[in-house]
Amino acid sequence: MSAFLRPAAGEEDPDTSETAGRYRPVTPQFAIAPPVSVVIPAMNEAENLPYVFKTLPAWIHEVVLVDGNSTDDTVRVARDLYPEVKVVEQRGKGKGDALITGFAACTGEIVVMVDADGSADGAEIVSYVSALVGGADFAKGSRFANGGGTDDMTLIRRLGNRVLTALVNYKFGARYTDLCYGYNAFWKHCLDAIALDCAGFEVETLMNIRVVKAGLRVQEIPSHEFVRIHGTSNLRAVRDGLRVLKVILSERGTPRRSRRRSRPLALAPTANHGDVS
Repeated sequence: MSAFLRPAAGEEDPDTSETAGRYRPVTPQFAIAPPVSVVIPAMNEAENLPYVFKTLPAWIHEVVLVDGNSTDDTVRVARDLYPEVKVVEQRGKGKGDALITGFAACTGEIVVMVDADGSADGAEIVSYVSALVGGADFAKGSRFANGGGTDDMTLIRRLGNRVLTALVNYKFGARYTDLCYGYNAFWKHCLDAIALDCAGFEVETLMNIRVVKAGLRVQEIPSHEFVRIHGTSNLRAVRDGLRVLKVILSERGTPRRSRRRSRPLALAPTANHGDVS
């Protein structure tokens, strides 16, 4: 699957006007061909959705909201804010189940997963997409990479995350700086290689482990996590930390397969000829 750079709207070469509609302007110098789907699992997040949707880029292809049987106005608010939103009802329970349901409903070639609590900045999506079109298979958000940060992590969660990250790095040969973070993006075809099969908050850890085991190219993206705006999280540090540990121990630590060659990046003349990764 090739990715292409083209001059954005208003800068097209007259000879390329026939194909201009295939490209989505991101910046004045950068436009993409692959459609981008954003998956948002939500349960009773009506008060937070205005903040979440406000930061989403206008150039995304679709928003898939997975409703976890909300008892508030989550679905109505989502449709009011984004009339084209694709609402999918979750049949099972848990964040992992919601994400798997949302991924199956996506029609874009690139999938971005974003939490519905207002803790993630949708403006960062351009960094994730740039990493993917630059050759990565999986763009992994990190609050502890240089340039990242968090306003919403207790000391016990920070220590737990550090220990679990070190364990995954040791057992699977990864080089992660963050493990339990839900802001990630990937080419949709990667789902065939990682075969997700868990229901809870441990889904992010399972993804991170299996992309390494599959030999996919991972690039960490510095990301800032903000405090949840309204409501309380269903995350429980000890309970969910133990579930994450169970996933780590149950996944067999196998040698990494040889990385596939990076996807070719076809460049067309632009104003900058800059590297997008």
